[in-house]
Amino acid sequence: MSATAPLPAPGLAPSREQTPAPRPVEGRSRAYWAVADCWSIVRRSLTHYRRKPVYILWQLGFPIVSLLLYGYVFGGAMRPPGGGEGTAADYRNFLMPGMFVMTMAFGFMNTATAVVTDVQKGVTDRFRSMPMASSAVVTGRGVTDLLIACAELAILVLTALVMGWRAEGGPAATAGAVALLLWLRFALVWLGVWLGLLLPSAEAAGSLFAVAFPLTMVSGVFVPPSTMPDWLGVIAAWNPLSSTASAARALFGNEVASDGSWIQEHALLMSVVWPLVITAVCLPLAVRRYRALSR
Repeated sequence: MSATAPLPAPGLAPSREQTPAPRPVEGRSRAYWAVADCWSIVRRSLTHYRRKPVYILWQLGFPIVSLLLYGYVFGGAMRPPGGGEGTAADYRNFLMPGMFVMTMAFGFMNTATAVVTDVQKGVTDRFRSMPMASSAVVTGRGVTDLLIACAELAILVLTALVMGWRAEGGPAATAGAVALLLWLRFALVWLGVWLGLLLPSAEAAGSLFAVAFPLTMVSGVFVPPSTMPDWLGVIAAWNPLSSTASAARALFGNEVASDGSWIQEHALLMSVVWPLVITAVCLPLAVRRYRALSR
């Protein structure tokens, strides 16, 4: 009787010699299996939300509470751009697109937490041991987060409409603003995946809030950068979130604050370029880190 190779321990990734043979393609292309495996990961992730609805309450509830808090509690003490005698409602019109940007930006923490949790529990190793497209784990996470972002954005827009905010830019411009917001979220997915593969625990992923919150505060999300001290205003103006916020305000037909600087005058261009740069940097880092897990 010939000797057989020992089976890998449950939950552990197989060695290179024990890697399962690829499944029969049966006439299917690699692209087909990449899409099919990606959709399987998406279905798995969405099933978690269905079985644990508390995750949905947190991810969708936090943006609504933030919108009400900043719009009503702080809104009465704020003034719209220009320093005029505008009302709190005028400031809320300025604020709403910024709140949409903040919600999209904070989403990278949810991505990082989901990724690091799967790594901790051995789920990622189990996926790697299966005869599935290696890209599906990363792309499936990205598609799931974009779907959740669409739900978050839809609920935020409905809440803003109830609060009196209106998009005056027309259907095409409004669709463009929504596309820019999702484009920012898409770029930050890869930042979240990369950080999730680097961090040691879900608790460490939760501490990312200490970085995300100052990032949104030092930007044009809540107030125009021109109202800040000169050195801080420059940093805020070049914050990628400021470009998306200004571009979204312009497309929604809301008031846009600009001090005439190049970065603010070209907010629409930079709202496309900044996420492209983030993706170009973070996506290769995430892929390389994922491949390094097998070493």
